[in-house]
Amino acid sequence: MLPTIRQPLILLLLLGSFVAHQTRGETMNIQLEINGHRLQASLDDTPSGRDFYALLPLTLSVEAYADTETIGYLPRQLTTQGAPAGVDPQVGDISYYAPWGNLALFHHDFGYSKGLIRLGHIKGAPEVISRALRIESPTTLTLIPLTADSGSGAGQGFKPLSKEKI
Repeated sequence: MLPTIRQPLILLLLLGSFVAHQTRGETMNIQLEINGHRLQASLDDTPSGRDFYALLPLTLSVEAYADTETIGYLPRQLTTQGAPAGVDPQVGDISYYAPWGNLALFHHDFGYSKGLIRLGHIKGAPEVISRALRIESPTTLTLIPLTADSGSGAGQGFKPLSKEKI
C-alpha cells in the first residue's frame, strides 16, 4: 500500500513546488482598477510577491483605513517566508498585513509597521496614486496580471494576461 500512496504524494509535492516557483524571475506587472482609475504596478520578486501574483486575477471589496491606506481581505493567507519583521510603507506601496490577512494599498506614507510585508509598488506620481486610492466609501478593487505587449505600445506596453496563461 505504501508505494501506491507514495507516487501520488511525490507528484503532488512536485506540482506544488512548480506552482510556487513558476513566477520566479518573471517581471510581475499588474493592473489595478479602483474608483474609476487604472494604475499599473510591479510586484517584488519575493516569496510573498509571487504568492500574491498567483492569486490574480482577483476582485476584492475594499475600504478606507486610518486615512492612510485602502484595505481588502484576501481569499487566503500569503506566505511570509523570508519576509522582514515589518516595513516602512510609502505612497504607492502594495503590502500585505500578515496578522489580519489583508492587502493594503498606501495613499499616504506611514511609519514602520511590524507584520507588514511589501508586495510591490504602484507606478506613477505620488499625487496621482494618492488621489486614485483615496476612497470615501467601500468599493471594488480589481487586480489583473499583465504581460509585455510586443505590439504598438498601446496600454503603456502591457496587456492583460489571459486566463489560459495563468
